[in-house]
Amino acid sequence: MENVGLIGYGVMGKAIAKKLMNSNYQVFVYDKNKSEIELAKKQGVFICSSPQDVSLKTKIILLSLPNPKIVLDVVGNETHGILKSASSGTIIVDTSTVDPQTSKINYSKSSLKKVEYTDSPILGRPEFVGNWTLVIGRNSIINNNLKNILLTFASNIVDAGAIGNGNILKILNNLMFGAINSITCEVLSLCKDQSIDLNLFFDTISKSGAATTSKLFLELGPKIIKNDFSTVFSINNLNKDIQLGLDLSKESKSKITISENVKKLTNLSISYGFGDEDTSAIFKIYQQMNDKK
Repeated sequence: MENVGLIGYGVMGKAIAKKLMNSNYQVFVYDKNKSEIELAKKQGVFICSSPQDVSLKTKIILLSLPNPKIVLDVVGNETHGILKSASSGTIIVDTSTVDPQTSKINYSKSSLKKVEYTDSPILGRPEFVGNWTLVIGRNSIINNNLKNILLTFASNIVDAGAIGNGNILKILNNLMFGAINSITCEVLSLCKDQSIDLNLFFDTISKSGAATTSKLFLELGPKIIKNDFSTVFSINNLNKDIQLGLDLSKESKSKITISENVKKLTNLSISYGFGDEDTSAIFKIYQQMNDKK
């Protein structure tokens, strides 16, 4: 059995680990969250004490982390980072949603250690693990062994062309997610305020064949109707991703007005204490605002 490192045991990390174990890989996990580590132990992975420890036990390391700052620390920290002890030929694949500059910095640092590095963010929801798309910044590092590992949890690997390009594609995707998520919450809130039965609206639109029907609408509608805001993708994470998109637009001097308004909604949701809830909880913000009229 081959060893595979995994740093980050959140929602996506758990899904990755399960698929790897089902394919007979030995998975070595590090997560700074103690409760996640306790859960990881119960699920049969090997536990590491630090990112450096992961690099001592594995040659292929996957990252599934919440933000750029943590990704930079996990890779480059001089005390406990992966590069502290990673041997020549180690491959680091970052599946996190971060900015392209983070990947470029880690790529440069890794190259000095003769370690391979690429961005490889995930397009897909947790429940569709196995059918995810990976957008790879440096497709040239994908050998047969690594490809087999990646295809345990993804069905499609896309060559994005250069380091950081995978990150850009993922950020653009998440800007679209933010807009569709927000308009779904907005329309359902208005529907409720107009005393139209939410089930009637959802069933009518979802079965109509209208161009407005999206997979995200089909997922979020029932959650909102049932007041089920259990987290699939948190408002905190969406807020982070929208900011990454705004940073890209600032860098290229492009105006993205819809995403700016989505950011206002996510900021407001966080201020109301909904940050850890699912993005569908933006519906509650509309209801809060309307209640104050």
